[in-house]
Amino acid sequence: MRITKRTNIAVRVLMFCGVNRDRLVTKAEIAGPCNASENHLAQVINRLAQSGFIRTQRGRKGGLQLARAPGDIVIGEVFREFESEVPLAECFADVDNTCPLVDACRLRLAITDAAHAFYAHLDGVTLDALICENDPLKALLGSVPCQGASRPVPA
Repeated sequence: MRITKRTNIAVRVLMFCGVNRDRLVTKAEIAGPCNASENHLAQVINRLAQSGFIRTQRGRKGGLQLARAPGDIVIGEVFREFESEVPLAECFADVDNTCPLVDACRLRLAITDAAHAFYAHLDGVTLDALICENDPLKALLGSVPCQGASRPVPA
């Protein structure tokens, strides 16, 4: 399974906002440390805001911040939001599916089961677990005292 660039950027944006949750942050601030263009960020930020993960404020003193506490942001939900449109394999595509084996293929069932397990694992991971007591991340993205992880990252 390969994660799309937008999903990767979305999690980076959430981590940046989580580490700097005491203030509004800007696209320009996020771009460098998260290695993302402002154009990509604009698209991802818009979707994160529409999905209720972040709040945005326009204007000269505008920016973005988390819309929920880091412990309430489940990484599985973020992945589903950004990955749901990308079929895992050709046989999962509604359009352009030319696989002649689709009606008899057991691999499709195995991939479906694996995807469910993947998302179930990510449902046990919160943004708080990714940022809390993560000093190397704070050194890269900023530094804000942590409230404590609500759920540890599963092994």
